[in-house]
Amino acid sequence: MQGHGYAQPVKRPPHPAWLVFLRVLFVATAVLSFGLLTWVLPLRLAVVTRKSLDWGLFAAVLAADILSVVLVGEDPSDDLSTPGGNLGMALLLGALAAGVVYYLVADIRHFQALRQAYAGAPGVPGTSGYGYPQAPAPFAATTGGHTPVPGPGPVAGPPIPHTPLPQPPSATPPPPQRPAPARIDQVRAELDELSDYLRKHDGHHDGSHEGGR
Repeated sequence: MQGHGYAQPVKRPPHPAWLVFLRVLFVATAVLSFGLLTWVLPLRLAVVTRKSLDWGLFAAVLAADILSVVLVGEDPSDDLSTPGGNLGMALLLGALAAGVVYYLVADIRHFQALRQAYAGAPGVPGTSGYGYPQAPAPFAATTGGHTPVPGPGPVAGPPIPHTPLPQPPSATPPPPQRPAPARIDQVRAELDELSDYLRKHDGHHDGSHEGGR
């Protein structure tokens, strides 16, 4: 069984300041040459993007420049007043204007897409120092690890009855409480009353017994 293989590393795009410098340089070369070097714009774009469309545009612009130079060179007048001279100049300036606009738009879009692809690539370090948005590294992108799955918990057994432990007896009994003096006096008064009652009862009983004799 074969795996998916390794993804191609995303190439870091050039610094934006360097890209601006190259655009200004190539556009200035085409403009200062009055359109004779317009073909360098699609050539630069085709080398960067490697698209068949850009290579076809490079061939078309190169052919237009060559044809315009031939028409202008065959014009016998000094002010290019012949139809051939006018056609050559129109073709030269038109290719220049169209080439500059297309080169700038296509070059900016290409490097914007490349910058976004680089920022979203896995394992890319922070790019804040290069003027690019810093993309967070995805969690475990290339480690190939697996997320641990929690297993089943322990099986609960039958409940164990809880037997309360006997409390040990107190080491020292509490000291007896002494009755209050008021309580003692009350008990003494009750005992005195009871003694008087018994004496009266005993005397009454003896008197009744003697009278009966």
